[in-house]
Amino acid sequence: MPDVVAFAGHQIHVCRYREAGTLLRWLGTDLRGQVVLDVAGGDGYWAGQARRRGAHAVSIDLARHKMLRGRRLRNAPALLEGDALRLPLRDASVDKVMSICAIEHFDDGPAALREMARVLRPGGDLVMSADCLSRRGEWPALFEAHRRRYHVQRTYTHQTLTALLGECGLDVQEYRYQFRARAAERGYLTLSARGGRFGFNAAAPLIPLVSLSDARTPNDRGSIVLLRARRRADGE
Repeated sequence: MPDVVAFAGHQIHVCRYREAGTLLRWLGTDLRGQVVLDVAGGDGYWAGQARRRGAHAVSIDLARHKMLRGRRLRNAPALLEGDALRLPLRDASVDKVMSICAIEHFDDGPAALREMARVLRPGGDLVMSADCLSRRGEWPALFEAHRRRYHVQRTYTHQTLTALLGECGLDVQEYRYQFRARAAERGYLTLSARGGRFGFNAAAPLIPLVSLSDARTPNDRGSIVLLRARRRADGE
């Protein structure tokens, strides 16, 4: 039953299904022997998907109640209670890092990126997503409701993340926006602000329409930005 509930909460979701699916695809299908860290991973569900691919998966979060649920999952990763701004891991001890729409909630997002870079080995990949909401100025009331509801501290574009990651010794390899069209972005904000607790889950049948809309819209703005970056080798 815990796996069924987790699947419904994480996979039957209008944005997480595609968002996390893309990040996992960037991580790779064969992760045997690799240490994969999910920063602010909640119950560890997505780190558990990396474990299914052979990874030594670790999920870190401050929400103990979520981790207690995560321990009951069939493919539960190692679950650590800790702060993303002070990761309890050694330098260069992780092969790959994942973070799914977490950085926008941190009081100091750049500090969290520095920590992710610190624990990532040279040549290792960081895959992450973040709130962008590129047209938020067109609907300030919706954005304010979204910001309050999800405690959003800051939004990010691929340009701002590229600059911040560059300062940490990582180079962006690729990026992708989701909910790119104006109507899609407004729909995302409306669901967030007014959709109720399960609004994003109830909207899951719209996934094919959003995906088709994204494919027809330039990849330069949207509600969520995803990117993959690589840690430079020492001395570069």
